[in-house]
Amino acid sequence: MTDFTITDHWLMEPRLQEVMRVITATGGDVRVVGGAVRNSLLGQPICDVDLATTLLPEDVMHACKAAGFGVHPTGITHGTLTVVNSGQAFEVTTLRRDVETDGRRAVIAFTHDWKEDAMRRDFTINAIYCDKFGKIFDFTNGYIDIQRKRVRFVGEAEERIKEDYLRILRFFRFHAYYGKGAPCREGLAACVKLKSGLRKISAERIRQEMFKLVVAPRAVETLKVMAESGILAIIVPYTEDWRIIARLPADPVLRIFMLAKVPKDLQERLKLSSSEALRMSKLGSAPDVSPNLRDAEQRMVLHHLGEPTWQDVVQVAWARSRAKRDDPAWQRVLDLPQRWSAPKFPVSGKDLIEAGIAPGLKFGERLQALQDWWVASDFAPSREELLKRVEDGY
Repeated sequence: MTDFTITDHWLMEPRLQEVMRVITATGGDVRVVGGAVRNSLLGQPICDVDLATTLLPEDVMHACKAAGFGVHPTGITHGTLTVVNSGQAFEVTTLRRDVETDGRRAVIAFTHDWKEDAMRRDFTINAIYCDKFGKIFDFTNGYIDIQRKRVRFVGEAEERIKEDYLRILRFFRFHAYYGKGAPCREGLAACVKLKSGLRKISAERIRQEMFKLVVAPRAVETLKVMAESGILAIIVPYTEDWRIIARLPADPVLRIFMLAKVPKDLQERLKLSSSEALRMSKLGSAPDVSPNLRDAEQRMVLHHLGEPTWQDVVQVAWARSRAKRDDPAWQRVLDLPQRWSAPKFPVSGKDLIEAGIAPGLKFGERLQALQDWWVASDFAPSREELLKRVEDGY
């Protein structure tokens, strides 16, 4: 425990206070837990606010519905409801203890014991609670670890990992965001010892953690530790282009693309979405781009790739180069879509038919060849010039 009080304004937000008041009025104790408390103590932005309560899920549901809140059983089997008050969502979870775990999921039982709930959580920095007045309840010395910028498992590291092997990746992800210096020695040793357990985890869950990890402030140095300890190779065959990865913007698709030795295998290995896989495919097949290209060549490539892929390709090429990240020549290349957009091709299939070109197997090729010439001519030929070219038999 620690004698400390949070005074940040987010805790006094009326919608949050109202939900806490309704639960308390029903006879339950309720506290904020996890990321909101952790980030508040770290002085970092608050995203989601999660609540823990001694009330059973059905009692939470009844009380919150009676108060006019929206209630959704998003994780009811694990005691979690999403309560929505005037557009603001709060996850409300009944205190739990683990009855049985298999490294992927747990069988839980509800409890009224706050310390018991804290002891089943992953890291000490995530096991800190505060009540509606901001009073801190810290059963695992998480506040000390926050001050030291240390990510430490609650209790025995190996036991926590065996409950859910995904905690190996979460250990590195949280270290990349909140840690300082080398990872906790005990935690790292446990992760290395039990790393084969990651093979039991679904690709979807691994993807979610990796996408968060690679954009963290200390992502590259953490990835290096994962590589040296043999953990990263279990996730993906990787390159060691650390300098390039560090120079990329905090975009998980770009960083995972550069990390992977064979990016085309990632769709299956990490269960990428179709849009993520398409971005990587376009990156892998795109032509080289640099400030050395003439303006007309840049416009031609931009037209071919489209603006989103152009941005991706330029970012990767810039990161691979030796140019500084504020290099004005590269910035000008990146900003080309803001200065120029391709005009619409002024000739249609109907125009070709009217010019005497009969529809058939070669019709589409003829139209495409005409457009290719227009693009290669820096989009300058007019509709009349293009039709004249058709008449001349080109």
